This record gives sequence, C-alpha cells and structure tokens, in this order.
Amino acid sequence: MEQAVIKELSTPDLIDRLEEEKKQLTKLKLNHAVSPLENPNKIKDYRKTIARIKTELTKRELEQ
Repeated sequence: MEQAVIKELSTPDLIDRLEEEKKQLTKLKLNHAVSPLENPNKIKDYRKTIARIKTELTKRELEQ
C-alpha cells in the first residue's frame, strides 16, 4: 500500500487496516515457518505497510 493511499484513509479505517495487516503478517510468518513461501518478500512488504500506517496514525495524533 502506498503512502498516498494511506493518507487518504480516515483514522478509523487506518486502525482497522492496521489490524488486518498484522493478522496477515502473522499468517504469513506461520506459513513460512511450516513451508517456505514462494515469495518471502511479501513478509517485508507487510512489515513496511504496517510501519507506514503506524507513522500516519502517530502523525495525526501529534497534529491534534
């Protein structure tokens, strides 16, 4: 997910999306532990997306 898309989402949507991304990351990690993923870079992508969402949420909190 790109930063421009994250900025357009509302705060409640971002919080929901953060939870979804965390769940997906956990599933990917478990699947990768059992049998190697075809594309292990997906794990890195999910981690980066989570970091982007957290950064945007923190930015919004500081602006208030």
